[in-house]
Amino acid sequence: MSYDVVNPDPAGTVTSLRSLGYSVQAAVADLVDNSIAAGARTVDVFFSWDGPSSWVAVVDDGHGMDAAELVTAMTVAARGSFRNRGRQDLGRFGMGLKSASFSQAGRLTVASRTATDDEVVRTWDLSLVVDSGEWRLLHGADEDTAQVLRRLRPTGAAGTAVVWRALHRFATAPDGDSRAEKQFYAEAARVQDHLGMVFSRFLTGRRRLTITVNGEPVTAWDPFLTDHPSVQRLPAEEIPVGAHDVRIEAFILPHPRRLTPPQLQRAAGSAGWLDRQGFYVYRRDRLILAGDWLGIQGFRRDERYNLARIALDVPAEADADWAIDVRKSTAVPPVGIRRHLQRIGTAARGRAAEVLSHRGRIAAREHGAEFVHAWRVDRRDGHVRCRINREHPLVREVLRGGPDSAVDARALIRFLEETVPVAALRIMHDVDTADDPEPFLGAAPTEVTDIAQRIYTAFVAQGRTPREARERLAVMPPFDQLDGFWRQT
Repeated sequence: MSYDVVNPDPAGTVTSLRSLGYSVQAAVADLVDNSIAAGARTVDVFFSWDGPSSWVAVVDDGHGMDAAELVTAMTVAARGSFRNRGRQDLGRFGMGLKSASFSQAGRLTVASRTATDDEVVRTWDLSLVVDSGEWRLLHGADEDTAQVLRRLRPTGAAGTAVVWRALHRFATAPDGDSRAEKQFYAEAARVQDHLGMVFSRFLTGRRRLTITVNGEPVTAWDPFLTDHPSVQRLPAEEIPVGAHDVRIEAFILPHPRRLTPPQLQRAAGSAGWLDRQGFYVYRRDRLILAGDWLGIQGFRRDERYNLARIALDVPAEADADWAIDVRKSTAVPPVGIRRHLQRIGTAARGRAAEVLSHRGRIAAREHGAEFVHAWRVDRRDGHVRCRINREHPLVREVLRGGPDSAVDARALIRFLEETVPVAALRIMHDVDTADDPEPFLGAAPTEVTDIAQRIYTAFVAQGRTPREARERLAVMPPFDQLDGFWRQT
């Protein structure tokens, strides 16, 4: 058959790569992936502000690349996702270095040296690619970048340095723009937090990878608080999916009251409790997705489930089945495992809600004095019930009717106002179901009438006519929804 050779337009390709939606955190993490694949023990990230000449660099002490390897690494999609990769290779598409870098910078320079070869340097200048219409990979670097490289790699040891210049978001920022400078270094702080989350297993594992951002060590973030004695661990499961197994382990974090303020802040992470509940998808120990319910039907973010976090380890060979994208920031579970995820997720969510809703009762039992709680909140027959604890000492004193009953009643009212169990009700009450509390559910009609009669008598004693007292009672919740003497004319 006859055919046409249609090569992608360089300018269009560059524009597409710039628009993949990388955040600076995800882009830097992609570069760290390459460092780990190269066997690096130390990775240093640098953010240096200099107005439009600002730069970002990632430097590692891995085994480096020779000239041929570097050209391959700099070629867009030189290795497809179908290629077999080493055990330490965290890439998939052969796009990470280029797509991540092009999303952030107009000039990408990579300098690398192996233990036996001289340093080689190559540069992509996207403005040149667009103007020439050709993929011209430049040898060496401009003088400003060369000076940066000499600062970053003064000893000439094996390893690789990646430098971003002509940063898209700061290309027009003047040197003295303090707001732009503040934003630039705020991004550095976000990168530091992100790397601690994504590479936590590498930072604390046997390899003991060290990462720094502007000289500050990156601290691993453990979303599961595995060292805390009060964490509940559901049994881990190995679920076969196609030709591979997926490991799932659910963790129920302790109630926030069991955490110190630093522990509480650390456990919430930079995104906060609500955004960190759910599944954590790992691929070769690298975090792909942090806190997501993976689109499972009926699962949504809810404060009741803040303590539920589930580790899900996906083998790299199953990338395509999980639709892991080029940014390594999304994952879609295959159909064959969804029922297992729903089952395990339901158990974890239920346990998490139970920990929150029973905290008061558990705390009271531990201190041997459950009666100190003024309110009791529970669910019976599908309905949420909120009751005043009649064993509370102040309630008992008011009910006893002692000489200071009026003073006690005022104190009780004030106490009840200040201890309304909002958190417990929020946890118990599901806005998607018809579980609204129903007043006097199951109560005897005489009990309702007796209470209404006491209120009616109080109205009359305070100067209302009997007719006015009944009319007011008839519009007072919950009697406005009930029948009784107050509806008689």
